[in-house]
Amino acid sequence: MAGALLAASLLSGCDRIEQFVKGGSQPAPVAIPAQQDGRVAMLLPDFTQLVTRDGPAVVNIQAAREASVSTQPSSHPQLPVPEDDPLYDFFRRFMPPSPQQEQPQEDSVSYGSGFIISSDGYILTNAHVVADGRQIRVTLTDKRELRAKLVGLDKRSDVALLKVAAADLPVAKIGNPSDLKVGEWVAAIGAPFGFDNTVTAGIVSAKGRSLPDETLVPFIQTDVAINPGNSGGPLFNLRGEVVGINSQIYSRSGGFMGISFAIPIDLAMQVADQLKTKGKVSRGQLGINIQEVTQELAQSFGLPRPSGALVVRVDPKGPAAKAGLMPGDIILKLNTQVIDSSKDLPMLVGALGPGTKIKLVVWRKGFEKSLEATLVEQAPDTEGNAKPSNDNTPQGYQFGKLGLTLSELTAEQRADLGIRGGLLIQKAQGPAARSGLQPGDIIMGLNQNDVTSISAFEKALANSGGHAALLVKRGDAMLFIALRTD
Repeated sequence: MAGALLAASLLSGCDRIEQFVKGGSQPAPVAIPAQQDGRVAMLLPDFTQLVTRDGPAVVNIQAAREASVSTQPSSHPQLPVPEDDPLYDFFRRFMPPSPQQEQPQEDSVSYGSGFIISSDGYILTNAHVVADGRQIRVTLTDKRELRAKLVGLDKRSDVALLKVAAADLPVAKIGNPSDLKVGEWVAAIGAPFGFDNTVTAGIVSAKGRSLPDETLVPFIQTDVAINPGNSGGPLFNLRGEVVGINSQIYSRSGGFMGISFAIPIDLAMQVADQLKTKGKVSRGQLGINIQEVTQELAQSFGLPRPSGALVVRVDPKGPAAKAGLMPGDIILKLNTQVIDSSKDLPMLVGALGPGTKIKLVVWRKGFEKSLEATLVEQAPDTEGNAKPSNDNTPQGYQFGKLGLTLSELTAEQRADLGIRGGLLIQKAQGPAARSGLQPGDIIMGLNQNDVTSISAFEKALANSGGHAALLVKRGDAMLFIALRTD
């Protein structure tokens, strides 16, 4: 009886869907159920042709890393009772600690996937799959095993290019990620947990995702099941075109939890071309640190709506400084590209080569201003300045309404930090704490005014109009924090 009721409910739902489709002027954005033998069958995408036609271009990758030497406890003298004896734990308490000795470890092996992009043997995969690999082996779908040479890798984009000695190999078709739509069906082929030629499918969940410490890649987010061994494998659209390289997952358990990320294939191919021709990747650099513009910060800077990239630090020797950029400027446009979010800027700059001349539109103290800069070669990350010492901290000045206790830095502290001014936050309570300020932060500026003393802070605060954007040095980082003063 329950089964009959359920079937009736499903059929009535199908009737309503069909009526909606027939009666509406717009095509239905969902699959239309079809009735077969009294049952409902959903018209879902068919990936069988894709797998048959494009699957042979997918390969499995094994990268053996050098063996390491670890310290292991040496064997104990034999206890007078076996391990399963009830008195074993009693005797073990009185044994001396185990002496340590070095023991060689077996080579570790990293497993991943990849795909062939040229018939003469060039293969794309993730950099983290083959990094530090002493020997890299590629297995084709026809069970052939080939030794691969690492042409080059780029850790910032997590892309690596391999080469095998072979000809007339099946080649993956390259698609255009910009044509992808959120909600579109996609499929992945790889070797999760070593199960080769495994196909999983899902939809595009979002585009242009920026992940922590991954500011150069506008990731494609999907709900396609990705697990260890899928890394480096292709993400296909329904036309059998590769639109991304499966790279990362979001997980609290170490396994797939419904969120995975792929590197857009156009970016990966740009990296592969540079690796093939030069063996490395050259990117442009502006020489600034930026942060997102929140609603509170937009109000503090008089910006009509939250948008752009807020400059928090300018390298004094970089192209931004030569162009006249200043902390507190909000970059609204690069050439003709509008900067809606701060994550857009690093991707746009990183896609340009050193020596490229660019035009910037910035928001400065309530007005737009145009600047020109010439990008330089992107340099490796450098260590920041030392943190301030808590020794000999001067007596603090209290701003009770804000919940702030501030003190001027000593000459020694300024020299250690390499700065000329700034106020040390000794206490942050009430409005200050709720805004995100912390003890140990150093206030460098307020609404684009340098703060070199308590009196300078008081003056800038009085002219803030109830909205204060504090430029704060926190450890090695610089950031703006909005503080309501009214």
